[in-house]
Amino acid sequence: MSVLDPELRAWCAEALGHRFRDEALLLEALTHTTYANEHPRARANERLEFLGDSVVGMVIAAHLYERYSDLPEGELTKIRAAVVCEPSLASRARALGLGKYMRFGRGESVTGRDRDSTLSDGFEALVGALYLDGGLEAAQRFVLRELGPLVEAARKGLVRVDYKTQLQELLQRQGAAAPQYRLLVEEGPAHLRRFQVGVYFQGRLLGTGWGRNKKEAEQEAARQALMPEHHPG
Repeated sequence: MSVLDPELRAWCAEALGHRFRDEALLLEALTHTTYANEHPRARANERLEFLGDSVVGMVIAAHLYERYSDLPEGELTKIRAAVVCEPSLASRARALGLGKYMRFGRGESVTGRDRDSTLSDGFEALVGALYLDGGLEAAQRFVLRELGPLVEAARKGLVRVDYKTQLQELLQRQGAAAPQYRLLVEEGPAHLRRFQVGVYFQGRLLGTGWGRNKKEAEQEAARQALMPEHHPG
């Protein structure tokens, strides 16, 4: 007996191109923590998101390795960072209509459905569910269908770069810890709020950035930190 309503089942078949054997996995992928907090028998999608994050990264890395045999590791890393990032995953989740089918708690049901971070996490959770239900082939088919077109766009510099990921990967290659982001300034009326964030490495300020929200400010701070004169090490 199906645990999905007909509309959700139809969306799954069309948007994901997959019919779940274990429909509970799909429901889990669509369950935000706020919903799980209000419904103790529901499982939040955080564990599936953790799994899906690795699957997405692996699928795109393998695709880049095979498609661009002439590119050095540094270029492959830049393309992957531009494709496997919150804005890109959120944009694909939005195109799929994912927000409409996610389950939120009462306080999050209005604002959460179109938030980049929530949609990006939901996309990764879906990939995790596909991997568990249909194996690597099902997950790979979905990831390349949704993100494959972005690869060539990123190769041409047409996809917004995830500077936070680039900075973190730069530090990891040096065997260093992840950078820390701190809110420095918050100003302006509620409808015109501005934030300034600083990014720190080993206690040293590498860059600062302003934005209309904290995530935008963090991206700008990371971009500043990546400039040659600010490189750590």
